[in-house]
Amino acid sequence: MNQENNTIRLLLVVGIAVMLLLFTSFLLIFIFTQRKKLQYQQSLHALQESQQRQLIEAAVRSEETERQRIAEQLHDEIGSLLSAAKLYFRMIKIGHYEKSEQELYNKGNELLDESITKVRGISHSLHSYILQEFGLNEAIRHFGDKINSGSLISVTTSLDQTYVTLDPQRDISIYRIIQELFSNVLKHAQATNINVGSLYKDNSLTLDITHDGKGLTQDDFEELRYINDGLGLKNIQNRVNLFNGEITFIKNYKDYFIHIYFPNLNS
Repeated sequence: MNQENNTIRLLLVVGIAVMLLLFTSFLLIFIFTQRKKLQYQQSLHALQESQQRQLIEAAVRSEETERQRIAEQLHDEIGSLLSAAKLYFRMIKIGHYEKSEQELYNKGNELLDESITKVRGISHSLHSYILQEFGLNEAIRHFGDKINSGSLISVTTSLDQTYVTLDPQRDISIYRIIQELFSNVLKHAQATNINVGSLYKDNSLTLDITHDGKGLTQDDFEELRYINDGLGLKNIQNRVNLFNGEITFIKNYKDYFIHIYFPNLNS
């Protein structure tokens, strides 16, 4: 009787051990499978992010190349034609014309001068030669000076002089972000004062645009950049994402802030 009980106990122990072994095996297989699945999903996500980054980089390079081409055409072709027209205009003798015709001549001459100035300004705005020659800070200052009109709008800068351009292509993208944000503020905000500030610390660059107009909140930005008319905002976000940056729109009591942060620029 005792021997039968011992046999039954032994069979029970063996059965339980086998069941535990099977359960452990199934558990390990499940964990291994889930881990493999997670690794695959992570690899797929990393590949998608890499492909998206490559597409954005290609789009940014293509846009910059097109900007340079248009700038050169404006400067070399349109600018030259306008300058030639100005030269011929000066050769016209208007002393024997009536006063009304002289006034028309003067007005035409004035408009021609303005056209030459505007074409030159657009060409310089599209072309990044100032940035390539003198760096990001000087390019931002120069851009602000062109906008600054004193009576209508005041643009000031407070830029960190310790920042040095190490990657010109990256700084061109940052400069285009500033240009696009300025364009939006000038077009929609009705601001009278704009300030651009920067801080460079621990290889990270922070840029702040402050203005006293009608700005965007973060919710506005998130909504507008997904509509057709928000292409400029979408381009801004793409350029910020290209360098793992962050952009935030903030409203306080009386001013609006656009905060841009680029971490680990030189890593």
